[in-house]
Amino acid sequence: MATLLIFPPLILLISLPVSISQTSSNNARDCNGIFITYIYDSGFPLPPNVSAYDPNNQAYNFRSNLTILNNSPDELKSWRVFVGFQHRELLVSASHAVLADGTILPGDAGNGTVFAGFPNTDLKSAIQTAGDVNQMQARIELVGTQYGVASPAVPLPSSISLANDGFLCPPSTSQGDLTQVCCLKDSSAKSNTTTYEEIQPRQEGDLTIMFDVTSSSESNYWAQVTISNNNHTSRLANWQLSWEWMRDEFIYSMKGAYPTVVDTGDCIFGKQGEYYKGMDFSKALNCEKRPTIIDLPLEKTNDTTLGMVPFCCRNGTILPPFMDASKSKSAFELQVYKMSPDLNISAIHPPQNWKINGTNSPGYVCGPPVRVSPSLFPNPAGLSSDTAAVASWQVICNISSSTLKKPKCCVSFSAFFNDSVVPCNTCACGCNASPGNMCSATEPALLLPSKALLVPFDNRTEMAKDFNRRRDLPNPLPCGDNCGVSINWHLLSDFTGGWTARITLFNWDDTDIVDWFGAIQLDKAIQGFEKGYSFNGTIIPDANNTIFIQGFSGLNYLVAERRGDNPRKDPPVPGTQQSVLSFTKKTTPGINVGAGDGFPSKVYFNGEECSLPVILPSGSTRRVPLASSAFSILLTMLVLMVLQLSLWLEI
Repeated sequence: MATLLIFPPLILLISLPVSISQTSSNNARDCNGIFITYIYDSGFPLPPNVSAYDPNNQAYNFRSNLTILNNSPDELKSWRVFVGFQHRELLVSASHAVLADGTILPGDAGNGTVFAGFPNTDLKSAIQTAGDVNQMQARIELVGTQYGVASPAVPLPSSISLANDGFLCPPSTSQGDLTQVCCLKDSSAKSNTTTYEEIQPRQEGDLTIMFDVTSSSESNYWAQVTISNNNHTSRLANWQLSWEWMRDEFIYSMKGAYPTVVDTGDCIFGKQGEYYKGMDFSKALNCEKRPTIIDLPLEKTNDTTLGMVPFCCRNGTILPPFMDASKSKSAFELQVYKMSPDLNISAIHPPQNWKINGTNSPGYVCGPPVRVSPSLFPNPAGLSSDTAAVASWQVICNISSSTLKKPKCCVSFSAFFNDSVVPCNTCACGCNASPGNMCSATEPALLLPSKALLVPFDNRTEMAKDFNRRRDLPNPLPCGDNCGVSINWHLLSDFTGGWTARITLFNWDDTDIVDWFGAIQLDKAIQGFEKGYSFNGTIIPDANNTIFIQGFSGLNYLVAERRGDNPRKDPPVPGTQQSVLSFTKKTTPGINVGAGDGFPSKVYFNGEECSLPVILPSGSTRRVPLASSAFSILLTMLVLMVLQLSLWLEI
């Protein structure tokens, strides 16, 4: 009997390496890092059946398994894995994982996607667990639709890799129905160790969202959500924030923000109503699995019921920190009720699949929430000590370059050495899908006289025809730019010691633009920037080729387009702002202003990148004498003073 008591543990220890390798493939034993496998399991054709005449568009079901095994000596925190899908895959379900960019399933994964662990985000090592594969490994069952790959061919991804920082992955290898890769720690990567083993270091992004639990009880908790804009050239207007509850939670009350829909029907007729039988759900706010949250108006700031939260109630506007740090964040509080099996004080799970967007704002892609060190808040009693959150999670959102949107603004170029203006591009901000015979969406825009910039596009036709009368005009003529805001960059002077540019903003929309700002990228001229006259111009420190511009106090209001003085014959008049920017050549020797160095390579307005002309004004060999330049600046300044005086009189 003693022999029987001793040998079973020995047998278990001897068989342990084999059991680990069986979870993926024999190559796992040779990997001392993170071993990732993708195995195609099965599939079948889906209706409609078009394989006979259109095989590339025949849809097929696929079932695959993605496995992540931690063979490294350290715990893998917040694992993320990239799968390079390449067959127009539509992912329907993924067990024990979410998509790291917040995409809700079913979702398009045809260009590849990153998976993140949920609810278990970390993988322990064999050393920590005595070889317990259940704690070392995550196995994701994938179900979806792919196109064009019929049996016996296998729809494998183009590549798989670990998306966590600090690891190096060689190209993945594929054979049969298997793709695999072994990723090792990058010895040159900096260590990100923290005080708490379960805590990850805070990261940086264009936008960060903090989910701070400030108090907790067995059945519910209070959390503060803080949205911070870290990008100097973007803003959010009328932000809308959404997430997905994964454990049947619901929102009971809020301060500083509100759901777009107040609806508790899912609770009353669901498991929440069965458990909380004594609760008056008419006082609850929202039971949607995916609520959408919006900011409150300014007048609710000091409302004792809905407001009184620092950084709340700004109509959904979040400005760049370089413009106004105090207005670069937004915050609100919410009370969340939990469900079984999470009915204890320490069971707190943040929502997943975060998304944020805004009106005329860039598109963001948000990662999963990551546990970080508890945030510190000022003591509510006014004491000098800080109060730590119960627990904190950070969501990183970055502006997506793949979010292809039509611009909302465009730029025209002009210069002192040329009488014509290079206008905004044809259909710069979009055109009708079929403009028909009215105009051409493909013809380049016609050169214009400078006075044409002051009237709407529909009123420029005769000016454009007359100005271009010596050339053959296309029929039909080019369509307009269709932009709500246009910007003219005019090279005002170029002399031995420096040069000047005049920038004019035109608002063609029917709404005023408050707290406007812009950013001008000059790749070779930025070091020579001296000052702006009617705008506040400052070089952005961490972007050494960009000038940040905004109106001075009282001039940060770009009014809407208004009717002409005599509407029967006068065209509408755009709202305008104008300033001169001066530059020296002392710090930029060799600069060729007229040939291109004096024109911006990128222009942003209110966080939107504007469409730029594809050509520059010609005839740049002529240079303005110093006296002429000084007179030009003086004349421009007098005009600006008159414009400002008239603006104040209107106010």
